[in-house]
Amino acid sequence: MPRTSGERAPAHPTSPKQRQRHARILRCAARLGATHGLERVQMHDVARAAGVAIATLYRYFPSKTHLFAAVMHAQVLRLAADTPPPAPGTGPVEAVTDLLTGASRQLFEQPLLALAMMQANNVAPVDDSGPARRTDEVLADLLLRTAGVSEPTERDQRVVRILQQAWYGLLTTVLYERSPPETAHDGIRLACRLLLGPTGHREWKGRTGAG
Repeated sequence: MPRTSGERAPAHPTSPKQRQRHARILRCAARLGATHGLERVQMHDVARAAGVAIATLYRYFPSKTHLFAAVMHAQVLRLAADTPPPAPGTGPVEAVTDLLTGASRQLFEQPLLALAMMQANNVAPVDDSGPARRTDEVLADLLLRTAGVSEPTERDQRVVRILQQAWYGLLTTVLYERSPPETAHDGIRLACRLLLGPTGHREWKGRTGAG
């Protein structure tokens, strides 16, 4: 596993040109990660593909762990931006199930990249030096929004964290080729029904108006 200890905090892009360069690096890393996986991607190859100096790459991403955790963060932000509100009358179980199964299908299309992102995100140090929220926080907000909860309680937040952990576990099992994708989709449906349905979490039904 890539090392993370003893590394400085990454720099954050501030100007439009720096943000464009930062985004280009992430796109190139995603493309290489989809082909080679985390262990076989070399930072020099990412720098060359992105057309930046290796020192610039390391300034933004002190390690491959930082780099692929940032790739995952960018993809979750894109998922949040591209996900429309659930259709009227859609309950939280159905809405969140559709969201997570759809996201899972996209990840399974590029298993090496998906595994690289999850491996990096699991061990990436928390960076509190920049303005960005953590990936798990962005995903939690998306799940709550999709479930129709605009003012979550502490219990709601706990339920969503458990659902995230269940989803990550199901994804990892498939990515390590221990079960087929259909098993993960069945697990997602069950987890959403147990955690968001009226049996497991009655508050969702009353506060969202879902049936």
